[in-house]
Amino acid sequence: MHIAVYGSGYLGTIFSGCLADFGTPVTCFDDDSSRVTSVAQGNIPYYERNLTEVVRRNVRAGRLAFSTELNSVVKKSQVIFFAQDSSNYVEDRALKIAEMATDNTVLVLVTPVPVGTASRIEEKLRTAAPGVTIVSHPTFFTDGCAVEDFNWPDRILLGTSSGHAVLTLKQIYRALVMRGVPIIVTNHETAELAREASTAFVATKISFINELTSLCEKVNADAVDLALALGLDKKIAPRCLQPGAGFGGPFVESDMDALVQLATGQGVSLKILSAAREVNRSLSDRVTGKISRMLNSVTGRELGLLGLAFKPNTNSVAGSSSIMLARSLASKGAQIRAYDPVAIPDAMQELEGTVKFCEDAYAAAEGADALVVGTGWPEFRALDFDKIKRLLKRPIIVDTKNLLDAGRMRAIGFQYVGMGRA
Repeated sequence: MHIAVYGSGYLGTIFSGCLADFGTPVTCFDDDSSRVTSVAQGNIPYYERNLTEVVRRNVRAGRLAFSTELNSVVKKSQVIFFAQDSSNYVEDRALKIAEMATDNTVLVLVTPVPVGTASRIEEKLRTAAPGVTIVSHPTFFTDGCAVEDFNWPDRILLGTSSGHAVLTLKQIYRALVMRGVPIIVTNHETAELAREASTAFVATKISFINELTSLCEKVNADAVDLALALGLDKKIAPRCLQPGAGFGGPFVESDMDALVQLATGQGVSLKILSAAREVNRSLSDRVTGKISRMLNSVTGRELGLLGLAFKPNTNSVAGSSSIMLARSLASKGAQIRAYDPVAIPDAMQELEGTVKFCEDAYAAAEGADALVVGTGWPEFRALDFDKIKRLLKRPIIVDTKNLLDAGRMRAIGFQYVGMGRA
């Protein structure tokens, strides 16, 4: 069986590399020749843990190839994963690919799309390409852990009424099926809605613990211990229940926007989701207020900001609470010196002229009135905090992710403040 993946962006590169890792020949193809060439050479334009190694390994082994010859790639492929990052023009492009395909080709729709998209494509194919089967196959990747999520998924979700398509995809995912990964087969609309609903549920969970974080600070409770106590309840689980965490990423806002638009069109009010999004947006204002109270005012103050990505192990700044915090502080007259291990190029596009970017964490701390941890990169725990204390004007650390050991920081002589901690 030969597999093709249309799209050389984030999703397309993950699927191409990880499917080839199963030992099956895969061709990644796209209209964008410059991007295809760059990825083929191993130049992945975003940071995703282990992805570069996966792509290079499979290119060397001859299992992964890249092409811009759409017609020839489509005609030789029995299964085509449609994996653009954006849903723009997805129906037209899927139809174009399907019209080139031979009978019994399975076209697997990975691109995040609004509910109803796959059924519309399927309807058009009844006359344009009746031998092609459409399968809705939403992904549930976490940025920074996408390769791990691909190889150890919680479930495989397939939206189709075709038994042939299900058997074909079970064969492709045989390594996962044999491991016991559940496969859920449903209709297109349920599969499409599952992705948006999953995003919304996680957003609600994150916002819930962040609201309780504010309460903890008022009643002398510890939000980290509270989150552990809640998370160990098997009905709740600890993932995405960390105080101070925000939700973001390149697909999250579009997922929630699409879900709200769908609900509004059907006359349904998603009040809980609206509240969760409002809590998330208010995080930066709460942290700004906390810093301002510690310094009496942030106006004219210099602040070191560690981390700009929306979470560790990714360069994405989409929906980043640290980016929002930088904007909030700058709007109140603070001077920001920022550092991130990989996200500075993307952050420059969002914060051009707003902050000064530094080459390392120590440069961000030098001469600052306080140091703010904005993203929970594990490497920040290993910094030389004795050195940082000497570099700061005042030994103040505001840890928005509760990343650091509060007892150790205070023992060194820092005035340490976390989120929701006594």
